[in-house]
Amino acid sequence: MSWLQALVLGLVQGLTEFLPISSSAHVRIVSTLFFGKDAGASFTAVIQLGTEVAVLIYFAKDIGRFVSSWFRGLFSAAARREPDYKLAWYVIIGSIPISVLGYLLKDEIRTSARNLWITATMLVVFGLLLGLADQLAKHARDQLTMRDAIGMGLAQAMALIPGVSRSGGTLTAGLALGLTRESAARYSFLLAIPAVFGAGLFSIPDVLDRSGANTASVPQMVVATIVAFAVGYATIAWLLKYVSKHSYSAFVWYRLLLGIVLMGLLSMGLLPAT
Repeated sequence: MSWLQALVLGLVQGLTEFLPISSSAHVRIVSTLFFGKDAGASFTAVIQLGTEVAVLIYFAKDIGRFVSSWFRGLFSAAARREPDYKLAWYVIIGSIPISVLGYLLKDEIRTSARNLWITATMLVVFGLLLGLADQLAKHARDQLTMRDAIGMGLAQAMALIPGVSRSGGTLTAGLALGLTRESAARYSFLLAIPAVFGAGLFSIPDVLDRSGANTASVPQMVVATIVAFAVGYATIAWLLKYVSKHSYSAFVWYRLLLGIVLMGLLSMGLLPAT
């Protein structure tokens, strides 16, 4: 992997991780289109650690409250009635589907699921679902329930397929369940932390394996992760402000356009599907 590719992919990861447009799809497409080869699912998983560190720092006070409340609730009945205690459990429970499926389907995720025809199809299909949920949603609730946690957790698991979008899937589920855009976005950020950190740490040995033709060096991987962190931190602040005043229609149209263009490039043989 060249230094330019590592820097560009870190930038792409930071820009797209929290937007409902699929960061894994963008890293996959940019890597193949401009650098001739897929950087791989393991490299993508590792540089996502940078964007999740951005979440930890941005929501540090909230996360500190959740963790403190959760530990207190293990020993105090009064603490178990606190909203923060419940939200901490919602994050844990919502993380189970992607953790289990990610482990069971790890080989498929790294191979057949990265076919660009699948990516293009998922961009279009889940773009339409996001638009439908955003238009029909009531946007009525700020408080999450166990049903929300399970529904958004299952939606997050679908993002193991590039093109679905982890944030896009969870936002679609949250909106369909009646949450406001901002509440769905905040829970989506928090829900990503266990899953992405787990996947990233699990994938580090694969990235350090130098036997592949397009592997990144340790310095390249570190720099790409740092770039993803810096850009991702700015993206969080922008997105939360944006969704408080706007719909997701711009992202829906972008997904549809990108999916159609990608299908065109694949049909004309200008881009390899695998």
